[in-house]
Amino acid sequence: MIRVVLPPHLRNLAGVGSELRLEVEGSVTQRSVLDAIEAKYPMLKGTIRDQVTGRRRPFLRFFACAQDLSHESPDTALPDEVLQEKEPFLIIGAIAGG
Repeated sequence: MIRVVLPPHLRNLAGVGSELRLEVEGSVTQRSVLDAIEAKYPMLKGTIRDQVTGRRRPFLRFFACAQDLSHESPDTALPDEVLQEKEPFLIIGAIAGG
């Protein structure tokens, strides 16, 4: 099991609380976590990553263990602290302004 924190707008869409607990098959990577989220919460399909390209949506960022993982390969293993449920995988809504 791993812990995932979603931004408020995605929590509302999925109808969930502040933190998800997910079972992830195989190695735990950004891709496998997002696959598990979309399988359990199909209403989130296409909201976190583009359905055609699989790329992260522009105003979302991925963090774990105080590290920005947004530009890492989606197939890079997540830190051990995430696998051990000590730290959550964070999906954060980014803010743009001028």
